[in-house]
Amino acid sequence: MKFLLDTHTFLWWITDDSRLSLRVREIISRGENKLFLSAASGWEMAIKAALGKLNFPGNLKSFVTEQLAVNGIDPLPVELTHALHVSALPAIHRDPFDRLLVAQAQVENLPIITADPQISRYDVEIIW
Repeated sequence: MKFLLDTHTFLWWITDDSRLSLRVREIISRGENKLFLSAASGWEMAIKAALGKLNFPGNLKSFVTEQLAVNGIDPLPVELTHALHVSALPAIHRDPFDRLLVAQAQVENLPIITADPQISRYDVEIIW
């Protein structure tokens, strides 16, 4: 099965954070599942790192690229159709990164692995 990781899910996975549910840990560790991390999540991490809200060992680009490879996670590019689909979403969530993740999930028909309760208010499958 295919899944889209929310930014916090990716970060919690690579840091072995106890906030990840057992179900999520099983899904991510199951080799036959195809996992995606949006370019929007990369953008979000870059902005938060620049603001000092996130710290990464060494170079952010190298670190995230290495973590994607080590964990078998594929990048999901932001396509124009994804960006334009944001305009069709109800104004539930104010975070532009999360709105783009919802749009990508809808366009690509992917469940989102997230603990964010606001995302569950959209017409998208949530895994937690």
